[in-house]
Formats: sequence, C-alpha cells, structure tokens
Amino acid sequence: MKNIPRKAGQEKRQFLIDELLKFGIYKKNNKHLYEWNLFELEKEYQYIVSNGLAANKNDLVPG
Repeated sequence: MKNIPRKAGQEKRQFLIDELLKFGIYKKNNKHLYEWNLFELEKEYQYIVSNGLAANKNDLVPG
C-alpha cells in the first residue's frame, strides 16, 4: 500500500519536469530539473503558470 502514494508522487514529479522542459527550463542555479525535489518543481511551475511566462499560453496546464 505504501507504493501507491510514492508512485503518485513520482508521476507528479515527472509531469512537472516534462512541463518545465516544454517551457524551456532545463536547469536553474546550476541545478538540473532532475535534481530538484517535488516542492521546488511545484514552486517553479506555479510561478510560470501564475505569471503567464510560458512561450505559448496554450501550453499552460493549471496545476
């Protein structure tokens, strides 16, 4: 039963990484996205979405 929340967290983390990659973000502060924790990914994604910084507004997927 412990694997279900872990898998969901991994899937969410991968979704956020994929979305940030679409926005052209590969690394920040010399740290690649795959090195970021879930909180850092969520924070960056929310910043991009809330400020409309995606290259194409159609790319925005509300978190």
